[in-house]
Amino acid sequence: MTQADTITRILDSAEQLFAEKGFAETSLRMITTRAKVNLAAVNYHFGSKKDLIQAVFARFLTPFTEKLDKELNLVVEHNPSPSFNDVLSVLAKTMLTGIDRNENYNKLSVFMRLLGLAYTQAQGHLRKFLLDNYAPSYSRFVGYLKLAHPSLSSREIFWRIHFAIGASVFTMSSIEVLRSMEENDTGNKSSIADIMNELIPFLAAALEQETKPSFVEQA
Repeated sequence: MTQADTITRILDSAEQLFAEKGFAETSLRMITTRAKVNLAAVNYHFGSKKDLIQAVFARFLTPFTEKLDKELNLVVEHNPSPSFNDVLSVLAKTMLTGIDRNENYNKLSVFMRLLGLAYTQAQGHLRKFLLDNYAPSYSRFVGYLKLAHPSLSSREIFWRIHFAIGASVFTMSSIEVLRSMEENDTGNKSSIADIMNELIPFLAAALEQETKPSFVEQA
């Protein structure tokens, strides 16, 4: 087995186990057993479990953010002030790139489950890793929202972005269950593109709403 094969098997196994069981509940021994490698191989290629978690995220996020930035650059070349809906459409297009095959489709779903776990399980090192490596792309995305709606406060933007992330994580990580539910309830079974075409306008409307009614009285 080549070093590249070993790294791929470790990452594949770690990705699946983290998504199935969570970060804290998954041991390196469980990963090495599934990957059919010894513990020394994990230590040699990744150094620690924290580094392995970061590598799992980097495997998806690095090519994704690179492609997203390139696609946004192309949009800005033709329109220096794109609408936020245009930006969301580029985000959706980038997410859908190459997931026509079941293998890649499953990888996106698995990654979205991992992203959800990053919020629900204490992984301070992961937040720092994401900020250190992907903050420029995230800031660019938020910047387009601020540019489109300068009246929104930092607090409003924070919560709207995270509500949007929550909706996206739930939808994409549970996609097969939701498609089966739709088929049972309506007789239809949407494609991933169909679902994205429903999700993006929903997110755009929520993110771009200028004013909000008050539903709860302040204590």
